[in-house]
Amino acid sequence: MEHASSTQSEKIETLPLVPLRDVVVFPYTMIPFVVGRKSSLLAVEKALAGEKRIFLATQRDAKIDDPKPEEINAIGTIANIVQSLKLPNGNIKLLVEGSLRGKVVEIRQEEGYLTARLEPVEHKVELTPEVETEMGKVVSLFEKYVKLSPNLPYETMISTIRVSEPGRLTDTIAAHVQVGMEEKQNLLETFNPAERLSILATLIDGEIEKLRVDRRIHQRVKKQMEKAQKEYYLNEKMKAIQQELGRKDEKVNEIEELKEKIAAAKMPKEALEKAMQELKRLEVMPPVSAEATVSRNYLDWLISVPWHKRSKEIRDLDFAEKVLNEDHYGLEKIKERIVEFLAVRRLVKQKNMKGSILCFVGPPGVGKTSLAQSIARATGRKFVRVSLGGVRDEAEIRGHRRTYIGAFPGQVIQMMKKAGTKNPIFLLDEVDKMSMDFRGDPSSALLEVLDQEQNSTFLDHYLDTEFDLSQVMFICTANITHPIPPALRDRMEILRLAGYTLFEKISIAQRFLIPKQLKNHGLDAKKFSFEEDTIRDVIEKYTREAGVRNLERELASVCRKLARRVVREGKDYGFTVKPEHMSEFLGVPRYRPAISDKKNEIGIATGLAWTEVGGEILTTEATLMKGRGKLMLTGKLGDVMQESAQAALSYIRSRSQLLGIDEDFYRKYDIHIHVPEGAIPKDGPSAGITMATALASLLTKTPIRGDVAMTGEITLRGKVLPIGGVKEKVLAAHRLGVRTIILPRDNEKDLADIPEDIQKLLDFRLVDTMDEVLQIAMEREVPPKVDKEFDKDVNKGLPGSVTH
Repeated sequence: MEHASSTQSEKIETLPLVPLRDVVVFPYTMIPFVVGRKSSLLAVEKALAGEKRIFLATQRDAKIDDPKPEEINAIGTIANIVQSLKLPNGNIKLLVEGSLRGKVVEIRQEEGYLTARLEPVEHKVELTPEVETEMGKVVSLFEKYVKLSPNLPYETMISTIRVSEPGRLTDTIAAHVQVGMEEKQNLLETFNPAERLSILATLIDGEIEKLRVDRRIHQRVKKQMEKAQKEYYLNEKMKAIQQELGRKDEKVNEIEELKEKIAAAKMPKEALEKAMQELKRLEVMPPVSAEATVSRNYLDWLISVPWHKRSKEIRDLDFAEKVLNEDHYGLEKIKERIVEFLAVRRLVKQKNMKGSILCFVGPPGVGKTSLAQSIARATGRKFVRVSLGGVRDEAEIRGHRRTYIGAFPGQVIQMMKKAGTKNPIFLLDEVDKMSMDFRGDPSSALLEVLDQEQNSTFLDHYLDTEFDLSQVMFICTANITHPIPPALRDRMEILRLAGYTLFEKISIAQRFLIPKQLKNHGLDAKKFSFEEDTIRDVIEKYTREAGVRNLERELASVCRKLARRVVREGKDYGFTVKPEHMSEFLGVPRYRPAISDKKNEIGIATGLAWTEVGGEILTTEATLMKGRGKLMLTGKLGDVMQESAQAALSYIRSRSQLLGIDEDFYRKYDIHIHVPEGAIPKDGPSAGITMATALASLLTKTPIRGDVAMTGEITLRGKVLPIGGVKEKVLAAHRLGVRTIILPRDNEKDLADIPEDIQKLLDFRLVDTMDEVLQIAMEREVPPKVDKEFDKDVNKGLPGSVTH
């Protein structure tokens, strides 16, 4: 059992008070500190003038310059001033020795400084076995603490463990243990030495654990540093040995070479700073480390990208026209646009001229990609191509950040490196076939690339520095425009390439395809030839397309068979391919003769449709069966097309009296409308007048002319509204032998796009109403008699105009 006695002197002393910041002074310890506050200086001077005794108490908040009495701890230390030194700046440096704890009774303000009325506190404890055991534990812990602590000399431990009085031992150790101010103040305010021993043991134990963790970390860092220093030392030694042997250091040689390449690259300021920064990092890295490889690859990309190199542009308009005509037949609008571009380039200063962004839209096989190559040849620029079909990762455009393993720049920067110049022709092929997933939306990344206001500061994630794309001529290709996001579509000048006419295809085959295929198959053009009628048969009977890709494929098939004959017959063999040879070379014709052979039939109308591969004929059939007025629609029709059929039926019902149709027909019969080739999805409003004509023919039992094709949207009042894809539809009609085409009058402006030679062969009938359509399409006049008053009533929507 412990026996302790606490002695508080009945004598209350009044001593000058110095508030301390971030310092706790314990009894039996000496500590130096500097006094600088005016009030504290006056208090020190007062103490020096007397018995050199002073009261030191820690203030609760170290940030306060002029603490109030309640902001100073009530328990402090009575100390004797051992030494004092006045400094040049007016401050006083003190060396004090703690004497006793003191408990503040009252703090007063005296002539500019603080005084404290206090009671000295002295606490004694008997040396029981329990106290001695606790003392031994604390001393043992303190020995470990001193050994682990880099800041405490061994002599401190020796002088401390010689103390035999518990109170003095705890105060001496507490003064040397590096714990927080709150813990130290708590020890000062604990009067009982036995209690202080217990608190101190817990604190020292925690600090020892912290020091052990610090030591482990320090040893790990030291090992890594020693390894790096060892590598550095060995590298330096290798350099010295190689220099003695008269060899140059490979790494130094590499760094110098990279510096020369960076200087030659003529990078912008931002890119140059990044390159030099990366070069400095590479210089201090071990040559075989993974980080060095990453840095080296990054520098290689920065150096190889064309920052300033340009192709010398050919601006000769005659030369450009010649090249474009050599490579492509027709496409006059496209060629005109390219020549205009070159004309502007001749007039505008180089530095003020930005690149163009064109989008060629048209069916497959019309020459979109090859046209871009011709533009590059005509302008003397480099040509690079990126296929965007199926691309669904944004990083394909912008690249990966260098934090990823195996990171690379995006396709834009890769192709710019491949081009080697900053003003190439850059083809973005199949831009309508991009998609998106969790890795991002590449079409959104293209917004910056294809914006003339932004692409001068294009930022690739890998390069991480701006690159100027403003002088690149971007050309995109697409089959259709609706999958392209509106924001991206808005950034491009869209140029449409419709399908070729029969005459154009024959000319293309004679001028381009046949010579190319004869050369590819090792055949002499002087010995082998194709008659014009043969080419016509191949086009009409073996291909059905807007472009010429399948035509070239069929011609290649014929050339292969001719090559086989040459091998068997000898090199002197020659042959002229005539129409009667087609069955032998290409087999049975795949497509039927032209529609011009089609008979006039009831309930069968010929419509025109637009597809991704050009225009097509759309035959519409209607038949009547006994029933209850049900309308059946088959042929895999979309919602819009089904609604067009409903509108056509409603129009026929509203005109039944004028058309001479039984007004109750819809109650007695079911109507079935079918569009053949049922496996192919069909949609759109342009078949409206075709279905209405088929229904009118069916119900009036009037045949429809087989040489007439039509397209247009119908309203409930019988108005014919404009549609799109006129050129493609007209070319399809001409290709299949149609001679009369019914079009909405509002589409008259689109006839300007039709080649003149085609227009001369076709009879275009422009209509405003469905009545006009029936007059043209039917074999005989329908309706036989027009009641103008009835027509007026229907258009006004007067009730009772139709009997239901």
